[in-house]
Amino acid sequence: MMKATIADLMRQIPGKASAEWPMGEPFVQAFTHGSMSVEVYAPKETDIQTPHDQDELYFIHSGHGELVIAGERHPFEPGMVFFVAANIEHRFENFSADFSTWVVFWGPKGGE
Repeated sequence: MMKATIADLMRQIPGKASAEWPMGEPFVQAFTHGSMSVEVYAPKETDIQTPHDQDELYFIHSGHGELVIAGERHPFEPGMVFFVAANIEHRFENFSADFSTWVVFWGPKGGE
């Protein structure tokens, strides 16, 4: 059985620093199965993510702000879920310091 808790995963953020993520990775992978992967994402101050090559779901765990998808703003709060198709520009903006979200990626590169 695969399982994860947000508390355990949040203790691993930020992850390693890199050229792409100089402040440390604001995400950690919980588990994978086939084309599906589950992560927790918790950026601090600024979300610098770029479009992904798989479809994804964001399940908002904590905090509030706006998710901008293809230029359209969507306010968010805990308990909401959003679909973002593969290769679509998106990012979180104006989010609170306690923001965190589950992210589920799945399917072929390029989306379904």
